[in-house]
Amino acid sequence: MTRNLTEGSPLKLIITFAIPMILGNLFQQLYNFVDTMIVGHFLGVEALAGVGATGSISFLIIGFCMGMCAGFAIPVAQAFGAKDYKTLRKYVANALYMSLAFSFGIAIVVSLLCRNILEWMQTPEDCIEYSYVYILTLFIAIPITFLYNILAGIIRAVGDSKTPLIFLVISTIINVILDYLFISTFSMGVFGAALATVISQLISGIMCFVVIVKKFEVLHVSGEEWRYDSRYVSRLCAMGLPMGLQYSITGIGSVILQSSVNMLGSLSVAAVTSASKVNLLFLCVLDALGASMATYGGQNLGAGKIDRIRQGTRAACIVGIAYSMFALVAVIFVRVPLIKMFTDTPIPEMVDMSALHVLVTTGCLTLLVFVNVLRFLIQGVGYSNFAIIAGILEMIARTVAGLVFIPLFGFVGACVASPFAWLLADCFLVPAYLTIMKKLEEKDVLANSALKAED
Repeated sequence: MTRNLTEGSPLKLIITFAIPMILGNLFQQLYNFVDTMIVGHFLGVEALAGVGATGSISFLIIGFCMGMCAGFAIPVAQAFGAKDYKTLRKYVANALYMSLAFSFGIAIVVSLLCRNILEWMQTPEDCIEYSYVYILTLFIAIPITFLYNILAGIIRAVGDSKTPLIFLVISTIINVILDYLFISTFSMGVFGAALATVISQLISGIMCFVVIVKKFEVLHVSGEEWRYDSRYVSRLCAMGLPMGLQYSITGIGSVILQSSVNMLGSLSVAAVTSASKVNLLFLCVLDALGASMATYGGQNLGAGKIDRIRQGTRAACIVGIAYSMFALVAVIFVRVPLIKMFTDTPIPEMVDMSALHVLVTTGCLTLLVFVNVLRFLIQGVGYSNFAIIAGILEMIARTVAGLVFIPLFGFVGACVASPFAWLLADCFLVPAYLTIMKKLEEKDVLANSALKAED
């Protein structure tokens, strides 16, 4: 069930590895889409706005957790590429220790500060209670979020992107069923929507654990491999914290942006919520393409195959650009029908605002191709600090959009926020990638020269 990404056609390997992740992301976004539809249809526009108003803070906190788990998986991928399985298992053990400590610590802190954060973000009074109940439930369950993401990340690190997909599909179906039951049948409101998400994530995490025990012998930690080792913890934190901070730093800009949108009123919040769900359906392909590059880069670096890293990066960018063109054509025809699915009685003004947001975002997806491919690749080869700088630039861009663009241009300012953030990140990531590749090639030449001298 493991897969070696260091041999064979880079283009074919990246596509076949990314496809299960694309499908997984698509199912996840379809769930989010249906979840938003159920909330909007059964609970109304205010509840829809309440759930939507938590999007940026969820990205800030939950994104940090998911980024950290992805970072913890990078040393595992590098050890797998180098065929150093004992080291791999030591990384797995210490990654589990770190996940346990961070998950409970984060859950306690953010749960206590939850209402204060929503008030600071100027969440509209008519929907703040919906926001509080929904996001507090997700925050309390952060250890469950860690459980699924760290185990799924480890499975992907050894080359298997299909197993997490299967579990994600199963949990998505469960999630939708529970959503409908909790909201429409048991009248549990937005708490029911959040609880359905928590339960489905728990089921996914348990399934990942079971399959690791039964089918991934290379991941079976035993004996002294379970020992806590500060050297491994330091390496894991060097990978995990920057990736988590990358999401959080970007999320700070999103929080400021959301605060500005909140000041425009519930209608604008609902419009952004609807647009974001449609956007994510089209963004999920590029998210999966980028995530695949972390594993691809990590394995090939471990194997010392620097040329293949360049080849794979070029192939991934070509695939991403081709998809961006397809997405733009598709969204021109389907954006309005998709937006209208979120409420029983769509408000024309909200639909028009959402449609504009979707069109502008999708029209700039080519910028996101380079952000995702280069940033994840850079992380995979061990330069996570560079990704933090890109995250800081995205934060600055979204902050400018929130503090300057929205006051000047209103809702249009919110529409251009993400494209502006991607553009600013690209201005750093492209030269950073070229510099890093040059360094890796120089190290490779020196290593080969040393081997020849020994012979």
